[in-house]
Amino acid sequence: MVTTTATPKRISKKGQKALPAYVADPGLKDFRNFLYLLWKYLNLPTPTVSQYAIADQIQHGPDRQIVEAFRGVGKSWITVGYALHTLYLDPQKKIEVVSASKSLADNFSTFCLQLIYGWDLLAPLRPEGDQRNSKIQFDVGPAKESKDPSLKSVGITGQITGTRADLIIADDIEVPNNSLTQTGRDKLAESVKEFDAVIKPGGRILYLGTPQTEMSIYNILQERGYKACIWPAKYPSRTEIIKYGDRLAPNILEEVTKEPWKAGRSTEPSRFSDEDLAIREASYGKSGFALQFMLDTTLSDALKYPLKLSDLIVMDLDSTTGPEKVIWASGPQQVIGDLPCVGFKGDRYHRPMEILGTWMPYQGTVMFIDPSGRGSNETGYAIVSMIHGTLFLRASGGLTGGYTPENLTFLCNLAKEHKVTWIRTESNFGDGMFNSLLTPILTKVYPCTLDEVRSTTNKERRIIDTLEPVMNQHRLVVDSKVVKADYEGTVGAVISSTSHQYQLFYQMSRITKDRGALAMDDRLDALAGAVAYWTERLATDQDRQMEEHKDALLMKELTSFIDHTFNTGRDQGSTSLTWTSPRGR
Repeated sequence: MVTTTATPKRISKKGQKALPAYVADPGLKDFRNFLYLLWKYLNLPTPTVSQYAIADQIQHGPDRQIVEAFRGVGKSWITVGYALHTLYLDPQKKIEVVSASKSLADNFSTFCLQLIYGWDLLAPLRPEGDQRNSKIQFDVGPAKESKDPSLKSVGITGQITGTRADLIIADDIEVPNNSLTQTGRDKLAESVKEFDAVIKPGGRILYLGTPQTEMSIYNILQERGYKACIWPAKYPSRTEIIKYGDRLAPNILEEVTKEPWKAGRSTEPSRFSDEDLAIREASYGKSGFALQFMLDTTLSDALKYPLKLSDLIVMDLDSTTGPEKVIWASGPQQVIGDLPCVGFKGDRYHRPMEILGTWMPYQGTVMFIDPSGRGSNETGYAIVSMIHGTLFLRASGGLTGGYTPENLTFLCNLAKEHKVTWIRTESNFGDGMFNSLLTPILTKVYPCTLDEVRSTTNKERRIIDTLEPVMNQHRLVVDSKVVKADYEGTVGAVISSTSHQYQLFYQMSRITKDRGALAMDDRLDALAGAVAYWTERLATDQDRQMEEHKDALLMKELTSFIDHTFNTGRDQGSTSLTWTSPRGR
C-alpha cells in the first residue's frame, strides 16, 4: 500500500497555508517495486526478468555507468520511471536529461510531467504556484526554491552547462546522424565531456543506449572509466561470452551458464520469440543485428571487412574527360577532411598524390542497374567510366518504387547525361521484365546498347571478389560529388534510424563474405556489376597504355610537322610517314 505521511507541517510556496510534509513510502525504496506499480498504471504486462534486472542495475550500479540493451527492451521507459523514482524518494534532487536531439529530450521530460499529473502516487510532486512547469524544465511540488529545476531536458548539441545536477541521464545520445562519420564521433566524444562541468560532487551519470557503430561512444566511455552492463537479445555462446567479458549482464551470464542449451535463444521469449528475432536478423543483416541486438561492437578479425574506403581515390571529376593516370597515397596531406566518411575508425578518403599525363575523353562508360520491385529494397545503379585501366565512379544511387515510368525515365536521362555507351542490368529479378519495360523509353530518350546478366554465385563473395582487387590496386576513382550525395541523400534526410544502410559507402565498408551480411546492398551490387564489366579490360597494363598513347600523339605531331615543313601538297599525292616506336620493336 502506497502512502504519504502527513503529520509534520511545512509552509507552502506563497506562505498562505501549512502543507503536510512529504515522505515517500519506504516500501518503494526498491526501484523494482516502483517499476511494477508504474507498469500497472500504464496497463503494461508485468516487467520481465530483464526489465527488472535493468532497473536494479540502474539503481544500484556504479556512479558512472552505461546500460546497453537491445532495441525494444524498454530501457527508455524504465529510465523515465527511474527519474520519477529519484524525485519521489528525494524531491530536492536535480536531474538533467540529455538526448541526441532537443525534441527527444523534451519527449522524455514531457512523459515525466504527464505521469506526475496523471498518476495519483505522484500527486504530491505536481508543480505548485509559480514553480517552473514546462516540458523543457519543471520543479516538483516539495522542491525548495533553487535556480536549478528539478528536471531539465537538453539536446547533446545544446546548452548542457549552466545548471547543476545530481543525476545526468544520457538517453540514446548516439544515433546514426551523429556517429556514422569520424568527425561526428569526435564531436560527440567531446560534447559528453561537458557532463563533468554539470554534475555535482557525489552525483551520478547514467548512459542508456544501443550502439549505432562499431566505434561507439559507449566504447570510448569505458576507456574513460565508465562501467558497462549489456543485455543482448539472444543468450550468447561460449565464444561470445568471452568477447563480452565482465560487461555481460549477470542474470544473462548466470542463466546461460546454468543452461548452456539456451545459447542462441531469445533472452526475452515472452516478448520476442526466436522466430521474431530471426526475422529481425534477416531485416537488419548479420552485422546490423550483431550491433543493435547483440550489442557486439568487436572487430575481432581485421580481414572480416575487406573493402576499405581508404583504398579509394576521391577527387572532382569532369563530365567528359578524365586523367590518364592517378597516383594514390595515404599520407596526412592526402586525407580529405571535409567529406563525411562512414568507414571504421581510421578509415579515411584520400585525394590523389599526383595526376600524370593529360586529361582525355573517357574510353567508355557503362551503367549497371540492379532492379528491384516495390518495398524497402532499391533499384540500385552505378555509372563507371574507364581510361587506361583506371575506373571512374561518376554516379551512384538507388530508387524506390519499383518499375514506375518515372524511375525508368530517370535512369534513361541519367544515361544520356553521362553519355553512357553500354547499359547492363541484373536479370535475376523479374527474369528480363525490367529490360522489356526500359527498352521503349530508352529508344525515345537515348538509344544505347542494352543487355542483361544473371548471377548464380553467392552475392557477398561475388561483390567482394570483384571490388577487392580493383580497390587494393587503387584503380577505382570516385567523384567527390558522389560521396557527398550518397551521405546527404540518406542520413541527412533523417528518413529513419536505418537510413544509413542504404548508403553505398556504408555498404562497402560493412560487407563480409557471410551470406546476408548486409540488410541493404543494392547500390554496392550495382557498383560491383559495373566494375565487373570492365574487369577483363583491367588486365591491360596501365603504364603501357599511357606510353602507347604518348607515341600516338608524337606520331601525329611528326606527321603534321613534315607536312607543313615540306609542303607535300595533297594534289600531287600525299606523303605517308611510317615510324615505329622503340617500345614496339
